[in-house]
Amino acid sequence: MEITSLKDFYREMGFDNELETILPEGINKDIGHFNVFNIASVRKKVKETKTMPYNRRTYYKISLINGHNRAEYADKVIEIKKNGLLFASPKVPYHYIPQDEEQSGYFCIFSHEFLTSSQSGIVLDNLPIFKAGGYPVFQLDENQVKEIEYLFEKMFKEMASNYAFKYDLLRNYVLELIHYGQKLQPDIAQYTAHNATTRVVGLFVELLERQFPITALGQQLILRTAKDYAERLNIHVNHLNKVLKEHSGKTTTDFIGSRIAQEAKILLKQTDWNISEIAYTLGFEEVAHFSNFFKKQAKVSPLTFRT
Repeated sequence: MEITSLKDFYREMGFDNELETILPEGINKDIGHFNVFNIASVRKKVKETKTMPYNRRTYYKISLINGHNRAEYADKVIEIKKNGLLFASPKVPYHYIPQDEEQSGYFCIFSHEFLTSSQSGIVLDNLPIFKAGGYPVFQLDENQVKEIEYLFEKMFKEMASNYAFKYDLLRNYVLELIHYGQKLQPDIAQYTAHNATTRVVGLFVELLERQFPITALGQQLILRTAKDYAERLNIHVNHLNKVLKEHSGKTTTDFIGSRIAQEAKILLKQTDWNISEIAYTLGFEEVAHFSNFFKKQAKVSPLTFRT
């Protein structure tokens, strides 16, 4: 799973040569970052592919989506039949798939500092709309669409103004969108568990495989435990274990241990790295811990396997 930063986002938008202007050094320490976009204009400019990958992002995003779409999370799929309001936070990765060519609406992106810098005392991740495990997508009727479109239009107007306190005003618009979403009740019927087990298993395996191969001594395995993977997938570790056990007969720890052992064998046979270096890249703080782990997996010591 990749992590998309604000710089990555603007590069994908074609602003490589304007990054210093859009994201000046130290902006997060000052007022944070905010921007607003028209979806139709973005699609025309970038000619983006139909599918937005299952990634985490380092920024928050609020989208008014007009068109048939599907948002896939680790434990649920949400159909947006016509109009939807979608809230995305850095902690919850999701997979976004337009279902037709007619797509319009607006979205804004902002950093954590954009709201907290206003000394409002707001902790974004504590808000119901951004809490893990919540319902981040809401179906909208035509009147609701008009109300939210009006808010986004005010954002566009303010972004183009020279008003000295425009970012304070923009924060208020963002907060109004957040509160609007928190007052909406989710349409539970749109949440489907169809193929949920297969989806969780697939996302777990994809995330596991993206940790490999280990190609350099400075590289180190980041995700080592079942809890690490469950947190990245935004599901409870017990649920992840249950799903994997039912699907394959193996626990999350079994999967992780087997894949690390496989990589250890490759490094022992195909590199001249010493045992200590291999242990480090695979996330073991002590060589003895790595040796004990390898013996349990391969029935021989690392040195014996190598020779």
